[in-house]
Amino acid sequence: MEVLKGVGKTPGAAGEHRNGGSNSFGAIGAALIPSTITAILFILAFLVLRPRFKNIYAPRTFFRSISRKDRTPSSSRSSFSWFHDFRNLDDKFVLRHSSMEAYLFLRYLRMVVLICVVGCCLTWPVLFAINATGGGGASETDKISFGNVLNSKKLYAHAIVAWIFFAFIVLLVTRERLFVVGLRQAYLTIPLNATRLSSRVVLYLSVPPEGLLPENLQRYFGKDAVKAWVVSNVSHLEKLVKTRDGKIDKLEGLELELLKKANKAGDDTEDSFRITGPAARRPPQVDDEQRPKRRSPPVVGEEVDPISQLREEITDIVYDVDQARQAESKEAGTKTGAVFVEFKDQVSAHQAFQLIQHPSPLALQPKYIGVRPKEIIWSNLNLDPSLRITYSYLATALALAIIIFWSIPVGIIGTISNIEYLTDKFEWLRFLNKLPDPIMDLLTGLLPPLLLSSVVSYVPYFYEFVATLSGVPTSIEAIKWVQTWYFVFQVIQVFLITTFSSGAAAVANKIANEPTKLPKLLAKNLPKASNFYLTYFIIQGLGTASQNIVNISGLASYLFFYYVMAKTPRQKLNAYAQMRNINWFNLYPKFTNLAVIAIAYSCIAPLVLGFAAIGIYFLYVSYRYYLLYVVQVKSETRGESYTRTLQQLMTGVYVAEICLFGLFSIKKAAGPSTLTILLLIVTGLYHLTVNKYLSPLETYIPVDVLAEDEEEPLLNGDGDITDHSRIFRVGAGKVPSVLLDPLASFLEPHIFASQEALRPWLEDPEGEFAESNSYTDEQVENAYVNPVLISKTPEVWIPRDRKGVSKIEIEENGKAGIPSTDDGAELGPSNEILWDREDFSTVPIFKEPTRF
Repeated sequence: MEVLKGVGKTPGAAGEHRNGGSNSFGAIGAALIPSTITAILFILAFLVLRPRFKNIYAPRTFFRSISRKDRTPSSSRSSFSWFHDFRNLDDKFVLRHSSMEAYLFLRYLRMVVLICVVGCCLTWPVLFAINATGGGGASETDKISFGNVLNSKKLYAHAIVAWIFFAFIVLLVTRERLFVVGLRQAYLTIPLNATRLSSRVVLYLSVPPEGLLPENLQRYFGKDAVKAWVVSNVSHLEKLVKTRDGKIDKLEGLELELLKKANKAGDDTEDSFRITGPAARRPPQVDDEQRPKRRSPPVVGEEVDPISQLREEITDIVYDVDQARQAESKEAGTKTGAVFVEFKDQVSAHQAFQLIQHPSPLALQPKYIGVRPKEIIWSNLNLDPSLRITYSYLATALALAIIIFWSIPVGIIGTISNIEYLTDKFEWLRFLNKLPDPIMDLLTGLLPPLLLSSVVSYVPYFYEFVATLSGVPTSIEAIKWVQTWYFVFQVIQVFLITTFSSGAAAVANKIANEPTKLPKLLAKNLPKASNFYLTYFIIQGLGTASQNIVNISGLASYLFFYYVMAKTPRQKLNAYAQMRNINWFNLYPKFTNLAVIAIAYSCIAPLVLGFAAIGIYFLYVSYRYYLLYVVQVKSETRGESYTRTLQQLMTGVYVAEICLFGLFSIKKAAGPSTLTILLLIVTGLYHLTVNKYLSPLETYIPVDVLAEDEEEPLLNGDGDITDHSRIFRVGAGKVPSVLLDPLASFLEPHIFASQEALRPWLEDPEGEFAESNSYTDEQVENAYVNPVLISKTPEVWIPRDRKGVSKIEIEENGKAGIPSTDDGAELGPSNEILWDREDFSTVPIFKEPTRF
């Protein structure tokens, strides 16, 4: 690292040592100490809060929205017994009782930790010694980095270690891709998943008008097509239904206001209820003065009874909804070119999905299989193909614009982390050198990573909004779109732009003008930013992990909405029982970028690998708890997010190889440069070859796998599998099994990660995966119908009160045709709402989820 020259410094003055060498220890300490203290405080807060707020910290142990067999075991209600369960539960519990995506995410974090640990074992013994004796005169952490090596002959060590380490990563990525292929095939063929309705349904867009006619179903989609759900354009109806539901919610609030006033008045005097004037038409138990009053129009209008007024409005809008539905069912002209087609079985559906069924390039394209009703973005199904293509390009342009313009704040943050270089170049900033050491350490060590995390945190949700506007028909396609672009953002902004400390436009301009100088440009800037990423891993590991555990934002949100905003029983239930979701498009790119950074620095500043291993392990532990106890996974890409992430991880290998070549070129080390160029070529050729053969398996499921007879015996047990292993045949009796097993599993994934091997591994001891799904005729008929066409008027849910006013209001609502109930909630002595938080079966609006 560059050494700044002190000018006119008084011995012992604050900040003097900064001009004599590296200040990496101070920056690391400035990030580590407060992060550790904060993490300890967060963990202590979690231990105190967990028993009091189980709906925030352990909803998966008791919520009725989670089926009993899928709930996480809770052996005791004592404060620390959960830790025993958490430690003993295997990650496969998440696979069997939550989702495949959740399991693969935990597996991915473990894999990144493994990469970093193996990297430490390979690089530290060799490269630390080489770098430390390199003769460059650097100090602190810079002494054990690449920049301290002056003798170009010593750089052969870096090139050889790079060959070994990057080969390990590439093989591990290939192994994991094969594992996902095998797991996906095994997971989709178990009865619990194979008998889902969605497993035999294909969504077709841009269907010709004649293809939407019932009589042409088998002509267009094959003899195995048995049912079709044609999508309608019902945007006008969506507005009506939204208005109807909003008025029901408002009516519940007014009814609650009435109940509270009536019961409070009843406590003051038992005889306060009487018939007065216009109220003679109302229930005789309610005093006219106790009923809510509003002016219509507001402020200047006549005083009216808003409950009666709302009843009339709801009755009118329910009639309008019914009329709109009847009109829609009669008008064929409202149909669009999208249709869901059910096939007789899973095999037929996948055969249809893999066929080209129309000569026109836009007809029956694109198509999607396995779409679940809750994943559909209904508003995007009725787009014209040309409009959908236009929207997709506009979304891409907007994604690129975000990357470019976001470089302004990110570039500023990058310059703060290298502020010592700025003070050397800009005289007007040299006053910063006079700051006390602790302040300077905080300014350069803790502040930049915190600012970077905050600035970047909003990007994925903006991308999610853009993805919806791009015309994608399902939330799964939106997740994949956001994952791709957010990863590009992460690499460019959080890694490259922070490293260059300049804008994306400036960097792109340099590369465009002189593309051959990209390796040297990276090589020149990468070593300077290594200390920033040491602190960045500390912040991410300790800070993010502890924040996940304590979940302050979730707790604060619950307390605010439940005790301040929520008034009615429905609002209380929604605030209490709303389980947190997990966004794969946010997590995968963020942690893949951390892995890319660690790999890129592995042979340049190997110390980064150690910090990355510890930081990502803490993140793994926190997300393991999160997925076991807190999260209900609501989006399942069926392994596609993981596969995409593995492809993106290769970015780290390519960047690392390019940077090493640039560094070797700067040092004029011809031999190491040649080795690195060969490594880059071999990596690219291997990657292209693997993609050629694996990509079809990652996109489609082989039909013969799905058609396999359920009664046909599968390979079961290590004995059967190892009979097919060449490594086991050669090494049996010669190599200890403790080494032979992982070696064979790693080098022969086509055997040990195959569908035949993973099917027995996947099956659970309770036999729950062997269960089958069954549906009523009504469930099948309405499965892929837009909810606005079939949703019933929500039942008005008010609490039962001690004076019996709720019964009168239910009767009055019933006369207006509005269904109402007071079951499952009541007004307490202080007019507070009481309901059973442990058992949702008493809640009238609760419905058991259907597994489509």
